[in-house]
Amino acid sequence: MTQVRAAKFIMGFALVTAALTLVSCVTPPEKPESPAPEIAYPPPPDAARFIFERSLLSSADVQKRDSTTRFRQLVTGERTTGEALAKPFDVVVCQGRIYVSDTVRRSVMVFDIPGGRFFEIGTEEPGALNKPLGLTTDGACNLYVADTTAQRVMKYDRNGVFLTAMGGKDAKLFTRLSHLAVTPDGKKLFAVDTGGVDSTEHKVHVFDVMTGEPIYAIGTRGDEVGKLNLPRDAEIGPDGLLYVVDGGNFRVQAFRQDGTFVRSFGSVGRQLGQFSRPKGIAADPDGNLYVSDAYFANFQIFNSDGELLMFIGTRGAQASPGNYMLPAGIDVDEDGRIFVVDQFFRKVDIFRPAGLPKEGGHLGAWYVQPEAQ
Repeated sequence: MTQVRAAKFIMGFALVTAALTLVSCVTPPEKPESPAPEIAYPPPPDAARFIFERSLLSSADVQKRDSTTRFRQLVTGERTTGEALAKPFDVVVCQGRIYVSDTVRRSVMVFDIPGGRFFEIGTEEPGALNKPLGLTTDGACNLYVADTTAQRVMKYDRNGVFLTAMGGKDAKLFTRLSHLAVTPDGKKLFAVDTGGVDSTEHKVHVFDVMTGEPIYAIGTRGDEVGKLNLPRDAEIGPDGLLYVVDGGNFRVQAFRQDGTFVRSFGSVGRQLGQFSRPKGIAADPDGNLYVSDAYFANFQIFNSDGELLMFIGTRGAQASPGNYMLPAGIDVDEDGRIFVVDQFFRKVDIFRPAGLPKEGGHLGAWYVQPEAQ
C-alpha cells in the first residue's frame, strides 16, 4: 500500500509540475501599445498649429459597440467591419455630423459623431441620388447636394429627409454641375458649373432657395478679371464674400454675392502659394482659406488676402496620416478642425487645431464615449 501511495504521489507531483511548466510557457498578453506620438504641423521646432487626429474610413469609425460585441471581439480577435468609403468626393461638417459624398455608392455617407451612429442619404426615393459631388450646409445643418448626372441640387434636412430640388435636366442650366455654397441663413445658393472644353458656360448659378428658381449667374469663360475657366469649387467666407476656385486660371477669385469682382490670388506654378491643380476650398471661422491641390497632393492655407500661411500634406504611396494621392473636397468645422478627402486612398483625414483639446468641440464625443470606436 505504501508503494502504491508513493507511486500516486509521484504521479500527481509530476502532473502538477508539468502543468506549471505549460503555464510558464504560455506567452503573457502583450501590454497595450502606447499611443502613437502626435503628428504636428508644422513639425518641431516650430510651434504646432494643427495636430493630425485620425482618418475616417468606414462606418466602423463611429458606430457604437455594446458590451457583448466588445467581449466577443476580445475573445475571438474578430475585427469591427463597416460600410467603407468607395470613392469619396466631397466633405462638409455641421455640428459634429460629417457628410461625405461617394460617387460609387451613389449616396452621402453620414458619420454622426455626437450621436454615435452612421446612416446614408440619397439611397431611396424621393430624393435618390445618381452621382453626388459637391456638398454644403446652411446654418440649420440642412444639406445641399450637387447631383451632376441629374443636373440638379438636392436639399435635405440634417437627418436626410428630402425637402426639395433645384434645377434639373429640363431646366438646361448646367453643363457640368460640380460644387455648391450657401449663405448661412439658407436663402441663397451658389451652384458651380465647371463647364467643359467646348463650352462657354463656366459660371456660378445663383438660386433663391425659397422659390427654387435661378435668379442670376456670375462669370463667363475667360481669363480676364471676373471671368472663369473650369471653376471647381466655391465657399462663402465669414466676410460674406464668395470665393471661387478658378481651376483653369490657377487662382481663387473673390466676389460679392451680387457678382461684383473684389480680388484674386494665386498663379500657375510649382512653388508654395501657387496652384497646379486646385480642387476644393474651405474657410475657417477666422476667414482663412484652405485650398486642396491634386498635383501637389496637399492643401495650402491662406489668409483672406491670399497670403500663404502654411501647407499640410505630401504625396505618398501609403494611406498614412497626411499622405495623399488624389486630394479633393475639404472643409473646416465650427471648431476649426480640418477635413480633407483623398479619393485614391478612400479616406477623410482630420486635423485638430493645436490649441483645441481632443475632447473639445463637437468631435470630442469620440473621446468621451468609451463605447464608440
